[in-house]
Amino acid sequence: MKYALVTGGSRGIGRAICVKLAEMGYTVLINYQSNIAAAQETQQLIADKGGASELLPFDVSQPEAIEKALDTWTEAHPDDYIDVLVNNAGIRRDTLMIFMQNEDWDGVVDTTLNGFFYTTRRLLKGMLGHRHGRIVNMVSLSGIKGLPGQVNYSAAKAAVIGATKALAQEVASRKITVNAVAPGFIATDMTKELNEAELKKMIPTGRFGLPEEVADLVGFLASDQASYITGEVISINGGLYT
Repeated sequence: MKYALVTGGSRGIGRAICVKLAEMGYTVLINYQSNIAAAQETQQLIADKGGASELLPFDVSQPEAIEKALDTWTEAHPDDYIDVLVNNAGIRRDTLMIFMQNEDWDGVVDTTLNGFFYTTRRLLKGMLGHRHGRIVNMVSLSGIKGLPGQVNYSAAKAAVIGATKALAQEVASRKITVNAVAPGFIATDMTKELNEAELKKMIPTGRFGLPEEVADLVGFLASDQASYITGEVISINGGLYT
């Protein structure tokens, strides 16, 4: 069986990615931190489409929790490995830097950047041993352009972009690709408090993107058709920043 792990897979873009990968034939490991109800909704959506999934709760900012969860999974699947990893988990704590508290900085960096490091490092051995893997890191327009009020988020996402480019070169010879997807404004829970009517005036396509559109791009990068694409940062933002 083919397995894919999506961190932060219970809602929004993560949920759409889980459904897409399940449609592609992967058994999807839906990671979440605490919202089991949302994770079960994602699992039901996959089941309704005839797909397979498992719930895999852990906090991506806690390396011990990651190791424990994945050790338990490996013991239950001794002949399998996780072929696709989508590092999607992330949080926002927006405020101007002058008002930013240590916990605002640490929380965002721990989840986005350190979570990428802890989870990816843990799964690389299996991919290297099997000489195949796909790693897709969800970054952001904020990590490319920088956005006011998001110094912490912009810094964390920009760091993952740099790590994506470096890691891609380390593992390319083992047929492992590492790419980043940088969404702009996507209609999810994370953007529902934004003034969509005003913001979409800035977007050449005139609208927010859909989670399913992002998921389609991630699905392509996870496929065999994308085997010669690595170290890339692909924007999906309706032309907002090109």
